[in-house]
Amino acid sequence: MDRNAEIIALGPDGPNAFKKYWAKEKIPFIGLADIHSKVARQYYQEVNLIKAGRIPALMIIDLQGRIVYSHYGDSMRDIPPNTEVFKVLDEMP
Repeated sequence: MDRNAEIIALGPDGPNAFKKYWAKEKIPFIGLADIHSKVARQYYQEVNLIKAGRIPALMIIDLQGRIVYSHYGDSMRDIPPNTEVFKVLDEMP
């Protein structure tokens, strides 16, 4: 099913390391190097070095730039199920 959505993942590595990792792992969506966490801070993504760095955060942003869904994880394993994300995307106009 086409949900007319784009996945963009932010990572704390530099552009070269990020590009190499993306190619090696054959990740099928856009990766954005956010080395100084400027974008992550704008969306209040938690950085906790004790918990291995950035804590997962997932946002769905509509075409007008509004956040219509957000999930801020408590740990590296705390991510919403795909069914929850798909439901939000399917209900968007």
